[in-house]
Amino acid sequence: MRVALAQILATDDPAANLELVADHTALAAQQGASVVVFPEATMCRFGVSLKPVAEPLDGPWASEVRAIAERNGVLVVAGMFTPTDDGRVTNTLIATGRGVDTSYDKIHLYDAFGFAESDTVAPGSEPVVVEVDGETLGLAVCYDIRFPELFRALADRGASTVLLPASWGAGPGKIEQWELLVRARAVDSTTYVLACDQADPLARGIDPGKAPRGVGHSLVASPFGVVEESLADDPGLLVVDVDTASVEKARSVLPVLANRRMG
Repeated sequence: MRVALAQILATDDPAANLELVADHTALAAQQGASVVVFPEATMCRFGVSLKPVAEPLDGPWASEVRAIAERNGVLVVAGMFTPTDDGRVTNTLIATGRGVDTSYDKIHLYDAFGFAESDTVAPGSEPVVVEVDGETLGLAVCYDIRFPELFRALADRGASTVLLPASWGAGPGKIEQWELLVRARAVDSTTYVLACDQADPLARGIDPGKAPRGVGHSLVASPFGVVEESLADDPGLLVVDVDTASVEKARSVLPVLANRRMG
């Protein structure tokens, strides 16, 4: 399965960000990718009010993502924001194309390191997997990476690979934590974890402020926790071939899912 991770630097303009989705999806499809993953907050960067840009899943932004996926014959996974009844928004992944049209609402909200995502974002509650070309892919978002039980739940639902869009918060040791956690969750669940972060604004001379704007360093971790491919901090497109057949071999050698005594 060929997957592209589009490490973009989203702006506060949803229309401009759609152009990034269109351009990177077309480039990924030209390189043979069947799945294209964009970061969390692709619709609009963090650090601005999200309620005015939030749209339902049948709104114009999501509808255009569907058209981009259909036009290129790929599954597109991208972060957006949808409205809620309580005045907040939901941090949502749209997953569309190749016979899939669904979404995942981020379960674990980033109330850490002095940031309170739950002030403006309502949590989701249900793990989500999708089926593409005979493969089961799990969906997770950013802060979810700190909760191994979610990744095991996705594996229990058949996932051989977990797609993790993110907009990781910067700070001392945060890049090291990012890589460590992606590798650890891959081992915990014996899945591939494909983590696509926003590019680092500082790489383009942009002050991110206090909002989690991304640090780059998108990566692919194998079920044994080996980093197979990665990017640096600038925007870029990482196209990788994921050997999903090796997941069953990993689980036979390292049967942590079968050996569980708790959870």
